[in-house]
Amino acid sequence: MPEYVGRPDSRVAAARNPDQARSASSVSRPMLPDVEEKLKGVQSITDRALSELDSEALLDALVERVRETLQADTAAVLLLDHPSGQLVATAASGLEEEVQQGVRVHIGRGFAGRIAAQAAPVVLDEVEHTKVVNPILLSKGIRSLMGAPLIANGVVIGVLHVGTLKPRKFTNDDVDLLQLAADRAALAVQALQAQLDRVAATALQRSLLPSDLPAVPGLSMAARYVAGTGNVGGDWYDVFMLPSSGELCAVIGDVAGSGLRAAAIMGRVRSALRAYALESSDPAEILGRLEKKVRYFEPDAMVTVLCAVFGRSLDEVRIASAGHLPPIVVRPGEAAAPAVIVSDLLIGVPEVRPRHVTSVDFPEGATLCLYTDGLVERRDQAIDCGISKLCAAVPIGDPEVACACVMAAMADGGPRTDDVALLVIRREPAERSGPRLHPGGFS
Repeated sequence: MPEYVGRPDSRVAAARNPDQARSASSVSRPMLPDVEEKLKGVQSITDRALSELDSEALLDALVERVRETLQADTAAVLLLDHPSGQLVATAASGLEEEVQQGVRVHIGRGFAGRIAAQAAPVVLDEVEHTKVVNPILLSKGIRSLMGAPLIANGVVIGVLHVGTLKPRKFTNDDVDLLQLAADRAALAVQALQAQLDRVAATALQRSLLPSDLPAVPGLSMAARYVAGTGNVGGDWYDVFMLPSSGELCAVIGDVAGSGLRAAAIMGRVRSALRAYALESSDPAEILGRLEKKVRYFEPDAMVTVLCAVFGRSLDEVRIASAGHLPPIVVRPGEAAAPAVIVSDLLIGVPEVRPRHVTSVDFPEGATLCLYTDGLVERRDQAIDCGISKLCAAVPIGDPEVACACVMAAMADGGPRTDDVALLVIRREPAERSGPRLHPGGFS
């Protein structure tokens, strides 16, 4: 037969789940001794590698073991790049050119693309140019190909294929073994990708947080960022001076979603907001420009942002909010309470509406607390309860002490699943504040 497309039989299901082996054996073909020996080799592909090797070494070991086990001349793994919808050559044995040349294959096209599109094994007893789109396969002289999808949680994440330089009719046992190897590889790859994604997202997010908060006469400030125990999300804070007016701008925000993608979007949103702030000191205008950028370049993103600009006299703070939680204000002689501000639509919502600015009094000795929802949101209670608890926890005084008090009070005795960003800014009393901001800058 020149070509075969289909799924492995019940023996593979039994091998994937040993608890089902007895029920499957009654309808399975008997497995030959050499096949059983190959199965042992396949089953050992990822157990040791997953615990001892990094992702690159794991895939290199995987393709080498698969090639040897199936007595093939080549083996390769192509992993799905979700943004582009393409399969990317990631590891190879005997076909290293695929990786070195960065081969990419669209889903549904060619040999590997067909496997991914159908989520089923494909066998080509005779390789022809009409059935493959990768010229390397032809120039290498591969005569027969067999491939299987890597599936994790019901989703295709890649393709594993082997080839021979001489014509070969792959058997059903060969197909079963390759699919089993692909199944085991998919679980290992998924686990490693999740681990690498979290590490990369955390590193990216921390690199984008301010390395040091600015020294501003009349103000003191402190901040905290704690990554959640789940996937790292897109929480961030930022504080910087506005060159056009000499005022201070404080920002806090949260990109919906989690993982590396959310962190990357957060980085682009943060950089864009900084750029717009160079041209305007109006927080509503800054968020309006940011909204246009996100709508065009990040059409699927949803972002909450709060932008606060402290006037040169420090007597007031101009605040614009794109769906973000209101800051907490603590004034001398008053109880802490959420600032009464206009909260406009999230950035990313298709509907376009004008954005508003609310001026908040900020007398000497007052404290402003900006935060993300990971600090106050709990699955088993209304968010208002968390905000009330936060109000009770914010003290008047040193921002570092305030951050410590808030983080301790809002802890639930266990790790947080969501990211937390916290920024506390205090206006110092006159006798401690030193020189003030004035229209020309610092005095």
